[in-house]
Amino acid sequence: MTPSLDLVASMTFIEQTGTRIGDYAPDFELRGVDRQVHHLSDYLQQFRAVGVVTLSNHCLYVRTYLNCLKQLQTQFQPAGFTLIGINGNDDRRYPEDGFGNMISFADDQQLNFPYLRDATQDVLRSFGAEYTPEAFLVDAQGKLCYRGAIDDANHQLNQAVHHYFEDAIAQLLADQPIAVVSNPATGSTIKWRS
Repeated sequence: MTPSLDLVASMTFIEQTGTRIGDYAPDFELRGVDRQVHHLSDYLQQFRAVGVVTLSNHCLYVRTYLNCLKQLQTQFQPAGFTLIGINGNDDRRYPEDGFGNMISFADDQQLNFPYLRDATQDVLRSFGAEYTPEAFLVDAQGKLCYRGAIDDANHQLNQAVHHYFEDAIAQLLADQPIAVVSNPATGSTIKWRS
């Protein structure tokens, strides 16, 4: 029995939009809450692996994962990893995602990784991001190695069985093949400009 077209479309959707696994991640030049301009290429010169996670100030799903993300940064930074949060939500319709509120959010949540603003939404579109949070892992050559869900808990952290993003980071840093390279993310949809 051959799968229906709908099933085939859903199985390959992640691989057909944005940056594909094995392709070069889009470089970016984005302003961070530290008021500095951040470039992916600069991070790739300093770190063996870079995790990019889509964030939002008002997303309950993001807030559920913040401690997990901060823990990943603390756990893997000594091995040559950094996490980068990017917020690209339309701040005209969702002013709580504006740059000033991002600064307050980063301070209130004591983020231990850079938090950047994608005001044009070009970077998120290039990655093929759809949700907050959604994780992307880039190796030192700039190639995308993992994309999708942080884990399989569907935002119930104590119920996670598979920690896809953490496992991918650990495998990349150990020079091992990444066992699971993509998983559909769930969360709040990114608020695109009309």
